[in-house]
Amino acid sequence: MKAIAYLSLALVLIAGAAGCSAESSSSDELAVVKTTVPPGTRIRVSLIDSVSTSKNSPGDQFMASLAEPVIVEGKMIIEKGTKVRGRIVDVQESGKVRGRASIRLVLTEILHKSGNLEISTKPFIGVAEATKKRDAAIIAGGAGVGAAIGAVAGGKKGAGIGALAGGGAGTGTVLATKGKDLDYPPETRLSFTLSSPIQI
Repeated sequence: MKAIAYLSLALVLIAGAAGCSAESSSSDELAVVKTTVPPGTRIRVSLIDSVSTSKNSPGDQFMASLAEPVIVEGKMIIEKGTKVRGRIVDVQESGKVRGRASIRLVLTEILHKSGNLEISTKPFIGVAEATKKRDAAIIAGGAGVGAAIGAVAGGKKGAGIGALAGGGAGTGTVLATKGKDLDYPPETRLSFTLSSPIQI
């Protein structure tokens, strides 16, 4: 009888231990709660690699780091300085006559301490400054020089011819001059917006 009693006690103890272990495992699983970073969240980065319309092509990748922490409901989710990877989607070099340089960038991955996270952002679009004022100054300058030369050469009639020639020379200068390129050196700060949620 004693042997049966001891055996029953042992079974009860083993069952109790197993139950505790299952509860502990279940509590551990419940303790792992992921946070969702919603679409529309701003992600501000500081470039590590330079990006340029004159040197880069679509498909090129670049590295950056978070210039500010990512915060959701007052809680810091991703620390400032965390590395991120991006990709150049499109590049348009500045053209002669028309067409300003432009570039489209997206972020693709956060190199988080818990593991790399794929992300999707709306594109950052950069467009070079217009050069119309500069072009007008070149044309006006060319016309003014031409008129002055024409006046010296042949009076009023010569001045008119000179103005036409000068204006033509100025326009030719504009046609042969390429517009401004875009160049974002390291430490340039850019802002992106999440287009899909991420879970951390």
